[in-house]
Amino acid sequence: MIRVRGLRQEYPGGTVALRGVDLDVAAGEFVALIGSSGAGKSTLLRCLNGLVRSTAGEVEVDGRSVTRASIHEIRAIRARIGFVFQQFNLLRRLSVLDNVLIGRLGHVAVGRSLIGAFPAADVAKAEAVLARVELGGLGGRRADTLSGGQQQRVAIARALVQEPRVLLADEPMASLDPGLSNTVMEILQRINREDGLTVITSLHVLEMARQYAGRVIALSAGRVVYDGATAALTTEAAAAIFAGGRAHDA
Repeated sequence: MIRVRGLRQEYPGGTVALRGVDLDVAAGEFVALIGSSGAGKSTLLRCLNGLVRSTAGEVEVDGRSVTRASIHEIRAIRARIGFVFQQFNLLRRLSVLDNVLIGRLGHVAVGRSLIGAFPAADVAKAEAVLARVELGGLGGRRADTLSGGQQQRVAIARALVQEPRVLLADEPMASLDPGLSNTVMEILQRINREDGLTVITSLHVLEMARQYAGRVIALSAGRVVYDGATAALTTEAAAAIFAGGRAHDA
């Protein structure tokens, strides 16, 4: 489902976020991306869906090149890659339902998208997805009246209504307390299992990775330093990763 070769990302000023990343992710995997702050996790996720154009290397998702896609092509590719942001990225004054429907913009004609006119079928999809994330009946509420955990579930619903092949989540629990974090992770895990959706989520809590993900990919200073089964990642190896060291693959 995802193929990455020689991925490098250098920002203006000389900061190198990724240094020759290679990885493959099969359809239906649940992958936790771990590493200390600045390791390159967010940059990698953004390169996977073209939010960041890589300096060098190749990214393919579902057989289509992200790195070589034109502006028109990248819109179609992103329509099949859901993205959940750390800070939710909701339009706070809009209703919950309208926020979710934004996820359908890549599936409607440009004219319709400009005026926010969505077919009845899309509205039905949005309402069904809200029910799946346990927010049924809240579609009419303004987004800024919801709790942080509810807002993150709206963000997940917005990604799911795209009917993606891949779901990327960038530190989706960073703004949540432990109880709400587990709720969000349980929803992502259930979606992965029920829909066979490929999920990659960056995490800052190792125990979350151990509890929910089947595979861990660890980054340190822009390089992959561990890629293997979650169960094989020892506490000592994890400590080395977060300290900026290297753990051997399982």
